[in-house]
Amino acid sequence: MLAFTFPGQGSQRPGMGRPWVDHESWEIVTEASDLLGRDVGALLLDADAEELRDTRNAQLTTYVSSLMVLDAVERMGIEPDVCAGHSLGEYTALTASGALSLEDGVRLVAERSAAMHEAGLASPGTMSAVLGLDDDKVEVACRRADADVWVANFNAPGQVVIAGSPEGVEKAAVIAKELGAKKCMPLQVAGAFHTPYMTAARDRLRVAINTASPRDTEVPIISNVDALAHDKGDEWSSLLSAQLSSPVRWKHCLLTMGDMGVTGVLELGPGGVLTGMTKRTLDTAKTISISTPDELDKLIDWLAAGSAATIVAHEGEHLFAVERLVVSPAAGVFTPVNDLADGTEIRVGTILGDVNGTEVRSPFAGVLQSFIAVGGERVTLRQPIAWLRAN
Repeated sequence: MLAFTFPGQGSQRPGMGRPWVDHESWEIVTEASDLLGRDVGALLLDADAEELRDTRNAQLTTYVSSLMVLDAVERMGIEPDVCAGHSLGEYTALTASGALSLEDGVRLVAERSAAMHEAGLASPGTMSAVLGLDDDKVEVACRRADADVWVANFNAPGQVVIAGSPEGVEKAAVIAKELGAKKCMPLQVAGAFHTPYMTAARDRLRVAINTASPRDTEVPIISNVDALAHDKGDEWSSLLSAQLSSPVRWKHCLLTMGDMGVTGVLELGPGGVLTGMTKRTLDTAKTISISTPDELDKLIDWLAAGSAATIVAHEGEHLFAVERLVVSPAAGVFTPVNDLADGTEIRVGTILGDVNGTEVRSPFAGVLQSFIAVGGERVTLRQPIAWLRAN
């Protein structure tokens, strides 16, 4: 079984969009910008660390970047058996599984980040990672601090995040070190997320979630709140609302994957932080993180080496890890290039046809196995057009 995982706020970094500018999956950025009336591309290309630290920018850029990587992986025909995301990444997981459309997901993330930003201004707080201490002792440190400080993330064995008032977090960190913590490391965030300090954002977010109306899914998503797999859309209103002020049980989500039989965990998006957590928690699962187009070939090798993966099938053909899909860049009538026969050598950028005048260019090199769409067929955006075998 293959799991797709998606990172949360804090994984963003300056210039993370640059490797993707000339890739077909950059269209996700364009769509998100059009939906919000904001230049998301400028944030991905030009924003500095301080600008990206703003909760409203951090969440939006991480979400869009992760979806861009997901789009590139989906173009290769790779599908998950289960999805999960860390905090904000849960919204990416819901979009990846089809519970949320791109439009609903983008608007919901924008609303969530704005609500959390305002809650952070109303109740200023901070977060700190406690390393090398058992979960129970971290909770004891928070209680002994006798202040506004709580466990916010159970990330992995020996890696717990606490959050609350600056004074409370500082006191709990001192006590945690007395109890044996190896290190307490302040996080560069703009609020005490996943604590009661975020309660003020819940009502605003709940309205937005109900408007989005998440759908049932075939691929289950493991929730941060209860570490259980869910596939019913009507369950997510309460789960996403509760997530704001409840601890992220990421370690428990990973253990649930293990119980489900997951043998491969693929992190999609900037950073690679979740991959480290997975290695600490699930030593039986193979892991890999993908954040740039250059790493897509690494993914092919990883899958070919024996990691479990569900590869989407079309017209009775099973697409293995060495094979890749070319998908439609638009909706409309497909017209193939007449002289392209099965077995033709395809280079990156080769035109395979057009959809209502929009060129269908291959983002991959390989040998054309066959066209999936036929001339005159009406296709939808990202519908598979052809499949190639990688050289």
